Amino acid sequence: MSLPGRVYKTRAIVLRSHNLGEADRIYTLLTQARGKLDAVGKGVRRPKSHLAGRLEFLTETLLTLHRGRNLDVITGTDMVHSTWSALVRPHAFGAASVIAELTDAFCEPDLPVPDIYELVRGAVRGLARAADPSALIPRFQLRLLYALGLAPPSDACVRCAGPFVDGEAWADVDAGGLSCAACRPHHADAFGLSARDLDGFRALAAPRALATKEALRPTPATARAIDAFITYHLGKRPKAAGVLSLLAQVPAAATP
Repeated sequence: MSLPGRVYKTRAIVLRSHNLGEADRIYTLLTQARGKLDAVGKGVRRPKSHLAGRLEFLTETLLTLHRGRNLDVITGTDMVHSTWSALVRPHAFGAASVIAELTDAFCEPDLPVPDIYELVRGAVRGLARAADPSALIPRFQLRLLYALGLAPPSDACVRCAGPFVDGEAWADVDAGGLSCAACRPHHADAFGLSARDLDGFRALAAPRALATKEALRPTPATARAIDAFITYHLGKRPKAAGVLSLLAQVPAAATP
C-alpha cells in the first residue's frame, strides 16, 4: 500500500539484522509489497527506541518506511504477530534459522513473491507450536522450491518420463528430479527412495489445503533427498542446517 510521496506501508517479516554505527541497525526484511529488501532502523539500539521490540527475529510487522537514496528508513511499526518467546527454544530457534537463511538466500531483492511470504509466515507460526520443530523443515524446503519453480517433479522419471517401477525412485539432483531404476545415477552419493519414501515426498509437496499429517512426518530418506536438492540449487549446505543437525542429537524435551 502506497502513501503520498516517498512514504509507504507494507507487512514484513524480519529475516536478520546487523548493527550500523553506534545506534542504528540494518534489517533484512521479507515484505509483501516489495519482496526482500534492506532497511535501516535509526536509533533502534537506544534504550528509549519504540522500534526495537517490534523488530525481533521472524516477527511479522506492519512497517511504515521512507524511501531513501541507498536504504529505506523504517519510521514506524505496528506488531502483527510475534512468536519470539516460542522461538527462543533451542530446537525451534535452529529450525527458524534455517527458514530465515533459505528465504534470504533464494529471494531476490525487490521481487515480491506472495506465495513465499505466506509460506514463511505459516512456517514460523507452525514452528512456534511444534513439539519437534525440525520435522517441519523438509516440507518448508520443498514448498519453497515449488514457489521458486525449482521443485523436482515426483510423478515420473526426470530422464525418460517413464513411471517408477514398484514406486521406487532415485534422487537425481544433477537432473533436477527423481529417476527410475533404469536411469538412476551411479555415483557414490546417489541414494534411492522406497515406495513409502516417495509417498512421503509427494505428501510434503502438497499445497497446504491438501496437506496431511504424513506431511509433518518425513522419512529420513525423504528429508535427505529434499536437503540434497536444496543444497544443489543453493550451491552449498545452509550454515544453520549444521546447527540443526547437532541439535537433532539432543531430544527436544531435554533442552530448556
